[in-house]
Amino acid sequence: MTDSKRRSFFKKAIALSAIPLVANETNKAQTLKFIHITDSHMDLSDSDSVEAMKLMSHFINKNYKDLDFVLFGGDNFNNNVKGDGDARKFKEIIATLHCPAYVVRGNKEANPKPKDSVNLKEFQKMFFTNKDLLVHGKDWKFEKKGYQILGLDSCIEGANNGIYTKETLSFAKKALQSAKPTIILNHHPYTNYWGSKDAKDIHKYVLNNAKETQKQLLSNKNVILTLSGHKHIDSVKNLNGTKMIVTRGFVRPLDLDAYPMRYIEINNNNITEKLIYTTES
Repeated sequence: MTDSKRRSFFKKAIALSAIPLVANETNKAQTLKFIHITDSHMDLSDSDSVEAMKLMSHFINKNYKDLDFVLFGGDNFNNNVKGDGDARKFKEIIATLHCPAYVVRGNKEANPKPKDSVNLKEFQKMFFTNKDLLVHGKDWKFEKKGYQILGLDSCIEGANNGIYTKETLSFAKKALQSAKPTIILNHHPYTNYWGSKDAKDIHKYVLNNAKETQKQLLSNKNVILTLSGHKHIDSVKNLNGTKMIVTRGFVRPLDLDAYPMRYIEINNNNITEKLIYTTES
């Protein structure tokens, strides 16, 4: 074999050997990986709750190094001190995560006690800062790896129950016109998944216009996943092709230092998920 033929042979061999590597990298890039945390109820008067949040960040940074982001689903801090000290501490802790963190409000943030705690505008100024967020009113969206993530505010000012305003529904419906597979993050669940018979209980915990929302948003085939909290009880169900996850409240550890979160992977719209705890190695 001549030198020129040898060079040609090796060039072809190298090119062929590189093809599987490129394909593998492409497949890897299509997998969206993130963690959902809700109802952490961080409280400056409870040092254990602050330490739990620090543990959360350390655990994620150590064990889930390839996450795309972390989603925080409301009642993140109890909003029960004068000024913004608890909000600043929460922001300080989640800033130590190795990946972006995106946050929506829960009823605690929407019902500040005392009244000079963090209000909606202050919350937005502190937490709607990611450059990739498109913010509209109380709500936001961003895109990652072909998926669209909507952060919808389901809170009513000064109340524990929740509802989607006309503005929020309009924002979400317009976003869904993009035809991108969509994940919706909010605080109040869409169904009475725990089977309550108490009307007051249902009114407090289930999104008050849940039927309208199911018709206008969740019937859209592009909505592949919803993430909620509020009740602190874990649930994974399907509704008309949409996977509906309510993650166990972070504030409800199974044992000392065993704080719950949900790890989720999505590849080609196929969703795998599992409840994880901060005690896992």
